[in-house]
Amino acid sequence: MSQQSERLERLITDQEGECCADDIDAHIETLERHVTDLPSDTARDQAALKTLSNDTRYTIVRLLAAAGRELCVCEITPVVDVSDSAVSHALSDLSDAGLVTRRKDGTWRYYEATDRATGLLTALDQTREASK
Repeated sequence: MSQQSERLERLITDQEGECCADDIDAHIETLERHVTDLPSDTARDQAALKTLSNDTRYTIVRLLAAAGRELCVCEITPVVDVSDSAVSHALSDLSDAGLVTRRKDGTWRYYEATDRATGLLTALDQTREASK
C-alpha cells in the first residue's frame, strides 16, 4: 500500500471508525467525480484570475467597475500612476482575459468592466471577511 493510501486509510478510520480497501476506492472515486465535473474551458477562468493578480490590472478593473461606465485611457492613466505603455499593456491583458471591453472612437479608446469582472470583484468582496 502506498504512503498516500495509508494516510487516506488513517483519515477514513479516524472519521468513520473503520476502513477497508473498498472504502478507500469508493472515497477516491467520489473525489475523482468532483474533478471530472469541472467546466470544460477552465483556461479562460485561470487566465482571468492570473490577470487580476497584477496590482496595476487589479486597480484598473476596480476603477472601471466602480465608475460603472466606459473610461478613456486618459482618465485611467493618472489614477493608476504608471506609464502610458504600462496602462496600455494592462488594458490589453484585461481585454484578452475577457475582463474589459474596448471601443475605439476616432483617436480615443474607451474601456469598461465586463459582467465577468464585476462578478469576480463582487465575489471577492463578499467573501473577504469570511476568509480571515
